[in-house]
Amino acid sequence: MIAPDCFGGTLTAREAAQAIAEGWRRTAPGDELLLRPLADGGPGFVDVLHAALGGTVHRETVTGPLGDPVTAEWLEHDGTAYVESAQACGLHLVPAELRPQVCETTTTAGVGELIAAAKGVRTVVVGLGGSGTTDGGAGMLAAVGPVDAALVAASDVENPLLGPHGAARVFGPQKGASPQAVERLEARLAAMEELAGVRDRPGAGAAGGLGAALMALGAEVTSGAGLVRRLTGLDTALDGADLAVTGEGSFDWQSLRGKLVTAVAAGAAERGLPCLVLAGQVTAGRREAAAAGVQESYAVAEHAGSVAASLADPAGTLADLAAHVAKGWSRR
Repeated sequence: MIAPDCFGGTLTAREAAQAIAEGWRRTAPGDELLLRPLADGGPGFVDVLHAALGGTVHRETVTGPLGDPVTAEWLEHDGTAYVESAQACGLHLVPAELRPQVCETTTTAGVGELIAAAKGVRTVVVGLGGSGTTDGGAGMLAAVGPVDAALVAASDVENPLLGPHGAARVFGPQKGASPQAVERLEARLAAMEELAGVRDRPGAGAAGGLGAALMALGAEVTSGAGLVRRLTGLDTALDGADLAVTGEGSFDWQSLRGKLVTAVAAGAAERGLPCLVLAGQVTAGRREAAAAGVQESYAVAEHAGSVAASLADPAGTLADLAAHVAKGWSRR
């Protein structure tokens, strides 16, 4: 079973699954491959759930992270709305060259507008991850208005709001924040009185503190990876597999704390199946990865010779790595 997450900024989960399958077939054309692209609350959340559940996709024009209008979609299925926060405030919507200048002013207003647009449902599930914001959900809180439905925050991480493992200090630098900007963001998050009661809760730091803001509105918190695992029938698919292959852009210490690869690895471990990770880069320790159920991990950048080479042809170099890995893992 091939069940990757997206490779941030380069490949969607579907594209990654197709690349891995293409490479694997070069080496082991007789293997039966089941492709299950997945998500953990971040980019691809709506697309993956729509493919698994069906339902109706609604398209909205909302406020993007820079204040400009962007197009975002939400999924309606069986009385539940699934909202992907990254579509409204994702890092991919903030040009890399602008990130150092705007990292303190990006907004989650569009997420609030998406939630408000989901009328006539019993529950709104908000997928968290891949954001370009660190506003503590202030934009969302200002834009959302009264919420009649039950809220669920589907988080891709377990980080609290503040401190060394919080939203600003862990994720701020990834969004262009300098050390000085990180400290200003930390102070701003600490000063948000409406978030005081949820600061230390796991997942509060997700999506730049958007998790905390949803908690302040009464949202139930759940693992995005666990939710996708259940809704897409991942366990049923694993029942018929001999090997699980997953992946993401960067397999690091954060991957082992609530990310998609841990859900796949846990499901495989429960069935005594080996689980492999194919990632753009690998920095997770072998012992920690093994404890999470990952048998082996492989880096595209290492196989391609450099990060630059892997980024120049993301699908091609991932397929090449898969062809190489299949030599040691195909059972045919």
